[in-house]
Amino acid sequence: IGEWTLPGARFPLETARDADVGSNSRLSYQLTINPFFTLALQESADGSQQPQLVLEQALDREKQSSFELMLTALDSGDPVRSGTVQVRVNVTDANDNPPVLSKSVYEARVVENLPAGSLVLQVLATDADVGTNGRVSFSLNNVQGGIRELFTVDSESGEVRTAGSLDFEERSRYVFGLEARDGGGLVSHCKVQVDVIDENDNAPEITILSVSNPVPEDAPVGTVVALLNVNDADSGENGEVSCELSGEAPLSIVATAGGSYKVLVLAKALDREEAAFHELVLRAMDGGDPARTGAMRICVTVLDANDNAPVFSESEYTVRVPEDVPVGSTLITVTANDADEGLNGYVKYS
Repeated sequence: IGEWTLPGARFPLETARDADVGSNSRLSYQLTINPFFTLALQESADGSQQPQLVLEQALDREKQSSFELMLTALDSGDPVRSGTVQVRVNVTDANDNPPVLSKSVYEARVVENLPAGSLVLQVLATDADVGTNGRVSFSLNNVQGGIRELFTVDSESGEVRTAGSLDFEERSRYVFGLEARDGGGLVSHCKVQVDVIDENDNAPEITILSVSNPVPEDAPVGTVVALLNVNDADSGENGEVSCELSGEAPLSIVATAGGSYKVLVLAKALDREEAAFHELVLRAMDGGDPARTGAMRICVTVLDANDNAPVFSESEYTVRVPEDVPVGSTLITVTANDADEGLNGYVKYS
C-alpha cells in the first residue's frame, strides 16, 4: 500500500473455505486490533462475505514500513472451529521527504595556492525516503563570479574541491550556494563559505615616486633625495615590510607616517671632491617565515659646488733676475689648481 493512500481505501482479502455444510460452514472474520487497519465485510450475491482491509489513518513509511496482521475465519459450528492467515502490509515509499543537509552554512579555511583538486570540505545530506527517492545528488547552485572555474562538487559524495588556484590577494572569501536533490526532484539548499588564508607568496616591491639627481654637494643634511613606495601585497606579518640600505653612501631611509612610503635623505654632508658618485642598494624584507625580500639599486651623482679656492703649487715663489733683463722676459711660471670642476675649477691669474 502506498503511503500516499488516503484513509478509507479498501483492499480485498482472500476468503476462507469450509468443507462443512449448513451452519457449520457459515463463516465470520476477525482481524487483530491495529489503529491503522480495520476489517470490513462485503456481502456477495450468494450470501458469502468478502473480507476487506480498510485503511483508517494515513501511513508514513518513514515511521513504520510494514504491518503484521492476523486474519481469523470462524465457522458457526459447535464447537467453533477457526483458521488463520497472516497478512503482511508493506508500505510503499512516496517521495514526501526532501533531502536534509547537516548544516545550513558550511565553512572552511584553506591556504591560497592549493593545487587543483584539493579537498575543501564535504557536504552531507540525508533523505528519509528509500530507493531513488532517497538518493541524493549535489551540485553548485546559482553561482557567479568565476566560482565554477575555482570550485567543483562531487555529485555523489558532496566533496567540494578546488578547480583552480586561489589567490588571497585577488579575493579572500568565496560564498556560493549548493543544491541537494533527491531522485524524486525534491531540493534543499545550503551555503558554502570559503576563507582563503594568506601565504607569503609576494615579495616586497619598491617603486621610486620621485628623485632628485644629481644632488648638489652643498645640499644641507636632511635634504630629501628620493621618495619611495614600498609595498607588499600579502597581509598581516607577511605584508609588514622593513627596509635597510647597504653601501657607503651618506644617505639614510626614513618611514613616513603613511607606513608604506619611505624617504631617502642626506645623513651627512656631501663632498664631490671625495666621491662624485654613490651607489647603494635598498633592500625591503617582509615579516613572513621564510621572509621574502625585494631590492633596488640606487645611484646618486654629486653636483659640484664652488667650495674650493685655487691652491698654488708653492706658497712663495722666489726668483733672481739680472737688472738688465729685457722687458717681456719670462721670469717664472706659477701654477694653481682648483679641486672643483667645470667653470668652478677654471683658474685665472692676475
